[in-house]
Amino acid sequence: MTQTAHPDSVLIIDFGSQVTQLIARRVREAGVYCEIVPFQSADEGFARLKPKAVILSGSPASTLEEGSPRAPQVIFDSGVPIFGICYGQQTICMQLGGKVEGGHHREFGRAFLDIEKECALFEGLWPAGSRHQVWMSHGDRVTALPPGFEVVATSANAPFAFIADEKRKYYAVQFHPEVVHTPDGAKLIANFIHNVAGIKGDWTMSAYRAKAVQAIRDQVGEKRVICALSGGVDSSVAALLIHEAVGDQLTCILVDHGLMRKNEAADVVAMFREHYNLHLIHVDAVDKFVGELEGVSDPETKRKIIGRLFIETFEEEAKKLGGADFLGQGTLYPDVIESVSFTGGPSVTIKSHHNVGGLPERMKMQLVEPLRELFKDEVRVLGKELGLPDSFIGRHPFPGPGLAIRCPGGVTREKLDILREADAIYLDEIRKAGLYDAIWQAFAVLLPVQTVGVMGDGRTYEFVCALRAVTSVDGMTADFYHYDMEFLGRAATRIINEVRGINRVVYDVTSKPPGTIEWE
Repeated sequence: MTQTAHPDSVLIIDFGSQVTQLIARRVREAGVYCEIVPFQSADEGFARLKPKAVILSGSPASTLEEGSPRAPQVIFDSGVPIFGICYGQQTICMQLGGKVEGGHHREFGRAFLDIEKECALFEGLWPAGSRHQVWMSHGDRVTALPPGFEVVATSANAPFAFIADEKRKYYAVQFHPEVVHTPDGAKLIANFIHNVAGIKGDWTMSAYRAKAVQAIRDQVGEKRVICALSGGVDSSVAALLIHEAVGDQLTCILVDHGLMRKNEAADVVAMFREHYNLHLIHVDAVDKFVGELEGVSDPETKRKIIGRLFIETFEEEAKKLGGADFLGQGTLYPDVIESVSFTGGPSVTIKSHHNVGGLPERMKMQLVEPLRELFKDEVRVLGKELGLPDSFIGRHPFPGPGLAIRCPGGVTREKLDILREADAIYLDEIRKAGLYDAIWQAFAVLLPVQTVGVMGDGRTYEFVCALRAVTSVDGMTADFYHYDMEFLGRAATRIINEVRGINRVVYDVTSKPPGTIEWE
């Protein structure tokens, strides 16, 4: 979908930091629209977005390395306010005539900032002479300032921890204000946006809804759209938004691929046919999907098979309808971010089951992605704006590959059935305990290992089931949910007693830092 116009926006140039997405979260929390672009395409991003301010992210790179990333000169020539964070500070100094050196005392973790003088970013927050906790993560450091800059705050190991050229509205910090370990960091970013750049915090879901509806109408015209409806929050909100824009030009298609949770396909069909005036086609494609996946163990191959079969299914259904010009889907901003390899790393493969880079050339349809600019929590707000009930908006996310990636190792029909039953019991226990809304995502996994167990008077040789539950805001980072042992014991006992094929249950306590993939 052609992206909507945002006259008051912030451009974030990503140099490869694993917490760049958190900068975007802080800007959005301040009520301002922003976009992340990799440094390689920052010129294009700046020209397209025409931002009122620019933020430069951190990076694992060193400005001292030959060929290390740099900010495009156009941002310095534009006169817009600039805020450099960590590596962003260092490249500002290198590009504007300062100096950066390595070999000094490295600084990782908690540090304390001493405020030397007043600054626009400190307004109403940090008075001169005060001390505040921040979070550092750097090896190199600035050792000489460019003309026009002055020191406004220092730390024990960073004499240029916070520098500013207030005349040009350039600010740069060695620490990371975007992380929670810098308690006032979000307020600093908000001060930069509101007090320095003069951007109002008026980016709302109501405004986004109106612009997105108009953008869909402009893109689609009077042509036909088919929408991939899975019953999850993302695809449902996307479908309702497209329906609001083009009405009966939309046909929703639910592909029942055999990888959904227990009774999910039937529940989705019942809800959308009974409560929403959407034309919905239910496609039974279980044999097609499970047949091709059977025995496949490589997780990336699974994703590619699923993605290919989805496209083939939608092509077939479009032909039955007499053709369709557009395919609507619920791609989110994290899908887009994680599918772009900013520094040549493995992140390009994370969302390979999404068509975030466009559809195959042979396919005659164009993508309509009205949620492409939103984080997960923002989609929930938009869903409420569209009238979806709270019980539905709060549903846990369930990725497109479904149970296929919850079965590490080879996929079989038997394993999928076992996993579906275990997963249903696990979610049932979560709901009974009143924990569902406290958890961002929970699911069961059938591990590719069998163990010997004694059940009653006999031995068993059955699968191990792993349970996972994480807390998160937007899915970019996550931490495991801290269950008490009584709950885990109750859930495990039910699964072992009620699901033939499982004789052991374990709990996964792995956290998800930014940029990591799911179970595989």
